[in-house]
Formats: sequence, structure tokens, C-alpha cells
Amino acid sequence: MFSKNNKYNFKVKAVFLMLFIVCIQATAQTAWKPASFEIVKSNYKTFKTTQYAHVFSGSKHNIVRLAPELQGLTGIELPLEKYKNGTDTPLQLKFKEQVQVLIGVFHDKNAEYLQADKLQNAKLILENGATVTGLPTVNVYAVSFSKGTQTLNFGKGLFAFLGVVKASEKLEQRNANFPDGKLWNPTFIVEGFSDEKPLFEIIGGENKPVIDEGMSGTEDIQGGFEGGRVVKVGDTYHMFPTERAGEKGVDYYYDRVKTKIGHWTSKDAIHWKRESTIYQASGTYAVTEDDNPMNDRRAAIWSYMPIFNEKANKWYGYYLAYTVSKEIEPNHSFGRIWRCESTVEGINGIGGPYKDMGIIMEPGLDSQPWEGRQGVASFFPYQVGDKYFGFYSGAYPFNSWADYPKKSGKGWFVALAESKSLEGPWLRMNKGLEPIKTIHPQFVENPIVSQLPNGMYIAIFDGGPDGWGHHLPNMIAYSLSADGINWAEAHYLPIETKVDKWWDIMRTPLCLIPEGNDVYTIVYNAIDLKRRFHPTGMIKVKLNKDVMESKLKELKK
Repeated sequence: MFSKNNKYNFKVKAVFLMLFIVCIQATAQTAWKPASFEIVKSNYKTFKTTQYAHVFSGSKHNIVRLAPELQGLTGIELPLEKYKNGTDTPLQLKFKEQVQVLIGVFHDKNAEYLQADKLQNAKLILENGATVTGLPTVNVYAVSFSKGTQTLNFGKGLFAFLGVVKASEKLEQRNANFPDGKLWNPTFIVEGFSDEKPLFEIIGGENKPVIDEGMSGTEDIQGGFEGGRVVKVGDTYHMFPTERAGEKGVDYYYDRVKTKIGHWTSKDAIHWKRESTIYQASGTYAVTEDDNPMNDRRAAIWSYMPIFNEKANKWYGYYLAYTVSKEIEPNHSFGRIWRCESTVEGINGIGGPYKDMGIIMEPGLDSQPWEGRQGVASFFPYQVGDKYFGFYSGAYPFNSWADYPKKSGKGWFVALAESKSLEGPWLRMNKGLEPIKTIHPQFVENPIVSQLPNGMYIAIFDGGPDGWGHHLPNMIAYSLSADGINWAEAHYLPIETKVDKWWDIMRTPLCLIPEGNDVYTIVYNAIDLKRRFHPTGMIKVKLNKDVMESKLKELKK
């Protein structure tokens, strides 16, 4: 699992303070009123200037920070490459009144960007007023234009067209202090905001957590939830989350060490009842820095994945057990994947009890340096034809084994193992597919695989935090595959566009459950930085079957 050192508590408080200051500054600003305009002799598309908007046609660059003054204006998707290489046709716009056009100028002296000194009669109104992924910081200028048809000939170089406001609008100059977009590298596709038609439409869900602190069943859980899986048996949802149990009177950091795997049930994925504890970690810290049998190798337990084995007619569980160090980052180290079986046969035996059947994957001679100090860090098996594949993960990679055990880097990766059965043996494929960077080159965590109605495989996973010094999409993500082996680039689901955003950092989706009529349920964990307790939420999405079919054709090319 995504891990940090014992400075976690301090980092959380520092990040919250920073966000609090930014929010206080933002609330003092109000959106500028837009002015209407018409694009003349061009097939350029417009976009709503808002977070996640893709600002150029044919590109993945999207807005991840935006001054509130710009919120809700109408921008124009300019063709990225034409403007970069100077082969663009100047924009012609028709205005019904005198206006101010808001231009985003990238703070970079490279000739491929429009230079601010080339703008005539322009006024700087927002320094660092927006952040666009993969591109330099954005300063926003206002350029005045008269009523009628006007040509916007600013000269060569890329800029962002962010909107048009009335000439009478009072534009107060300030510095919004947003960061450089190059920190978000690589760029990424936000579902519903790019030129591509979305596979999923977010149709709603709960505007607040469905399991939160103080609710029945949470009495002995200090830090909330992170990861696991939800499955549906008949009309009942069964959730097996990692409970960040910790201990009363002990600070945040221990929530991630003394963990439990709980079993919860629900009839609607909204109202949940805790049924039992499946596993309890010891919470005992390591006594040596390396992967030594002297250490308790079940100090923390995470990421329980229930799978029904039809051949055996019983539920199997796959889960992760860690050694935990107090001093070395990551705290969670040398992950081992255990398999267990329900002692109750049949589909209704999902609640167990379960018995351990042994370790199926662990650090060893067939490990690779990219698996790092934290690997093996998760496991999810799925069937393709008469074979089984399993996503296994690694984190905090070593450049080489000479760096073992303490000199680790950053990155959260997945690769595939294969087996002839769910029991194993499971073997790392090691066929040039590891780690799988086609999904995202830096962060893929806890993928859960299922199949869409046309047989295409889909993996839903944690897309990575925008916090703790990381600049990742901070959204639930999915990847598609035609054969279950080769996986496509991730797309990210901006669920806060349809439900109230009660979180700061999005974490792990636990399922993608079909409900009929192309509707799916997603249960997820997320973090509100103002609180110690990490709640659980729920949303509904609707599958676009036409897009699904076109995606499959693309993948088969």
C-alpha cells in the first residue's frame, strides 16, 4: 500500500494548513461575469473553464488549479501543435459589446510559447492564475477588444484562451500562487473533459460518506478505511476493507500498522453493518532493517481480495502481510501475499471463517528491483480463457539490488503473474511486460479486474494522490484490455462533478459492480485531511455501450 514514514502526522497537518490558507484566500474571490462571443469561420470547439477542462484540442493537458475568478467562463480549444509551431490561423471572434479577452500566457522563454511582451494593450491580472498539466505556470492577461468582428493576432506561440468578460468587469490584479504544471508529469485523460467520448457517465451517488466515524461498527477503528474489495452476492453487498484500527491514545501513525480486515454487509451499498473480523494484524514493529525471520511478518495486514472459485465451490481470499519498520521509508516493507479459504462451502460461505493455505508470492530470487522495498504490495487474480493472471505490485523501487534494503526510490507499479489455477503456483511472467507502464508510468495501485458486457477486461484502481508532495491525478482510474495482458492508458473519473466533494485526497476504489441497465456501483475510500478518520463513499456510473465497442476495436488494432 501507499506508504509514508513516521512524519505522516506532521505532513498531514502541514498539508491541511496549506489547503486551509488557500481556501481562505479563494473564498474572498468571486467569479467574473462572462461576455458572449461567436467564433467566426472556424471549427474550434469551446470548453467550460473549470477544473479538469482539457484546454487544447488533441491533447491531454488539463486544468488542475484555477483561480475562482475564472471559474465558469467559456474558453476555446486551440490546436496545440499548430500554435506551438506557428502554423495556426489567427482567431476571428465576433463580440456584441466591448469586452476583455482573458489569455493564459505560459511563463517560459521558449519560442513555442507566446511571449507576454508581444501582447499589445494587455494587462496582467492574475499571476500564477492557473495550472495546466505538463505546461509551465500560467499568467493571465486581459486584452481589450471593441464590439464587432475582431482578429486575435497575438503572434507566434502557444497560449490558452480562458474566457471573455465584459469591459465593465472590474479585474483586480493578484497572485494566485498556483504551482508549475510541469510537476504533473505525465499528462492524463480526465473522463468527460477530453476530446474522447467518455466510457462512463457519473450519474450520482451519496454526497457524504456511507461509513464514517461514529457510525455503528466503527467504535474500534481509529483511522478509518483504505483498500479491500466489495462483491455482491444475491441482493447483498459484502465489503472486506482494511480497517486502520490503531489504538486509542496512540497517534495517527499507528493506525496504519495495527490493522484489521473486517467483513461488512449492506443491501444498498449505503447503509452498512459490520459482521466480523476476518484477520487482525499484530502491530509489532521489526527488530532488524532487512527481510529477516526475526521480524514479525504479519505486523500489518492489508488489501483483502475475495474471489469465488467455482471449481472448488468456495471463496478464496488473497491478502497482504507486511513487516513494519519505524525508521525506514516505507514503513511497510517486504510484502507477502497469503491465500486463505472459507471453511463454509458455497457462494453463501463468503463470511467465512477462513483458514490460511500459505504464501503464494513473496520477495525472493525471482523478484526484480522495481518491486522495491514494499513489494509484493498487492495481488488480484482473474481468469483469461483457461489461464489465470494476477496483478501484483511493487513500490519504493531499487535501481539495482546494490541498493537493498534501504536505498529506495519512488514509484508504485504493477506487473502480471500467471498460473494454471487459483491455488497456484503463481509465477512472475518476466516477459518484458514488467512493470506495466502503459497504464501510467509512475502510479498504479490496487487494481481490481472484471469484464464488461462485450468481454473487454477493465481494471479499476487508485490513481494516486495530489498531496504529500506528489502531483498525481487524485481520482479513481480505469484501464482497458482486450486480452487481459496488454493494458491501455488510464482514464480518470472526476466524480466530484456529480457528488459533493467531501474529501481532499481520493484513494482506493473497492469495486465496479454491475446493477443492470448499464449502471455500476463504485464503493471507494478517501481522505479528509481535517480528520484522522478516512471514510468510505459510494457513487453510480453508467456505461456507454457504443464507446465500449469502439474502445474494443481500438485495442484490437
